[in-house]
Amino acid sequence: MSQTLRRSSRTARATRPRSAVRRFLALDAAVTGANGIAYLAASGPLGELLGVDAGLLLELGVLLTAFAAGVAWLASRPQPPALAVKLVVDVNVLWAVLSVVALVAWLEPTTVGLFWTPVQAATVAGFAVLQWTALRAAAR
Repeated sequence: MSQTLRRSSRTARATRPRSAVRRFLALDAAVTGANGIAYLAASGPLGELLGVDAGLLLELGVLLTAFAAGVAWLASRPQPPALAVKLVVDVNVLWAVLSVVALVAWLEPTTVGLFWTPVQAATVAGFAVLQWTALRAAAR
């Protein structure tokens, strides 16, 4: 009996990092999907609120919604492939960097946009850190 308990305890510890990867992917998919749908459904009003072109927000909405669907599919896998998770991490890092670059280089946001863009970039960067950390733990 104690041997069975030890074995199930080891199994639980070994699978927790994998489930953490899946949870962080699922959270990323939910937040990104909600953001993408909001951009799709209300690109005009959100564009005015943020000081960003509505056409750009509409295009970003399409991209974010498609990305979120892919990340959600990945999160639904029993064991997401490490290479695919790394790609999600890379895309998240790229999104965070490009958001800050866009804010500095070419966007002319409103005060709300000046707040929203770095908060969104930090959130996406946070997902990247969580996903990368969980992926590394699962690899051990």
